[in-house]
Amino acid sequence: MQAIVETGITVDLVLVDRACLAASLADGLGLNAVIVERSGFGADFDRSAYSDEVVEALHDHEIEVIAMAGFGTILAPQFFDAFAGRVLNTHPALLPSFIGWHAVKAALDFGVKVTGCTVHLATPEVDAGPILAQEAVPVLDGDDETSLHERIKAVERRLYPDTIRAFLASCHPIEEIPS
Repeated sequence: MQAIVETGITVDLVLVDRACLAASLADGLGLNAVIVERSGFGADFDRSAYSDEVVEALHDHEIEVIAMAGFGTILAPQFFDAFAGRVLNTHPALLPSFIGWHAVKAALDFGVKVTGCTVHLATPEVDAGPILAQEAVPVLDGDDETSLHERIKAVERRLYPDTIRAFLASCHPIEEIPS
C-alpha cells in the first residue's frame, strides 16, 4: 500500500479484514481506512455474508477499482460480480505456477531457479484471473523463504503501482487538451 501511495496513485480507501500494519499506515498517511472484521477463521465462517459486508463498504465509499495487496480473506463470487474486471491482485510467483498463500515456499520446495511476481485480475477462482504483468526474480543459492520473498516484494513495489497506473489509464484515459 505504501508503495502505491508513494508513486502518487490516489487511494480513496484502505479496507482491511483485521487491525494490521496497513490500517496503521493508512492512518499515518491521512488515508480513509475501514476495518470489515472477520467474524472467525474456522469452518463456521460465513464467507458469503462477509463478502456482502465488503461490497457494501466499498459501495458506501464509491470505490470503482480495487487493488488487493496482502488481503488474506478469499471472497465469495458476489464480490467479483460487483466489481467484475476491476479487482487487481498481486501474487509472489509467476502464475499459473504456485498459486495460493504459500507460493514462495512452494517455489523453493519445488526447486525452481526462477520465480517472480504477477499482477492479475482477481476472479472467484484463486490466482486464476487474466495476467496483467509479470517479472522474474532469480532464486539464489542459499535463499530461504524470507530472503526470496523480500526480493519478490522489491519487484512488486515497482511492478504493482506501474500496472495499477496503466490499468487506471486504460479505464479512464486522459484526454489531450487541444492546443
